Amino acid sequence: MNFKLFFSAVCLFLSATCFAQTAQDYVLGPGDKVEIKVFGEPDLEVTALLGNSGEVNYPFLGALKLAGLTTFEVEKSIANGLQPDYLKTPSVYVQVVEYRPFYIHGEVKSPGAYPYQPAMTVNQAVALAGGLTERASTDKIYIFKEQTKQQQQKGTLNSQIAAGDTIKIEQRLF
Repeated sequence: MNFKLFFSAVCLFLSATCFAQTAQDYVLGPGDKVEIKVFGEPDLEVTALLGNSGEVNYPFLGALKLAGLTTFEVEKSIANGLQPDYLKTPSVYVQVVEYRPFYIHGEVKSPGAYPYQPAMTVNQAVALAGGLTERASTDKIYIFKEQTKQQQQKGTLNSQIAAGDTIKIEQRLF
């Protein structure tokens, strides 16, 4: 076996394993851009932005609903779909290339939508938004989770946020 090919396969496997462990709990949703690869099968490589339907058109398998699944679950689903009829032992790798944005408004210098990064905190989100205004209250931070947009939870600068969340920072009293 060619050493470079073997080394590449080992690196791909290790990087997929490490990424799956760090992003194992991340649930895909509309706005995420995903990359799907099957080792040794360049025709089965797909990069797609999940739309409102949360589906991706995949060769041989058709429309696959990815929204609501983790990358690990998508890997298993595609491998199971390809295995009986198309490939003996497919090695599927799925990664999020671009996360859906989070939103921040209220007393920040540049409110809007910003790219999410795993393990992001409110403080990091505020930094992306240009910092707090002089009227901002660090005691009046609210987070609206993507799944429950109507319910706000009290937050702090150290609170973790997720992709799709909305952060609201209110004014302080003088």
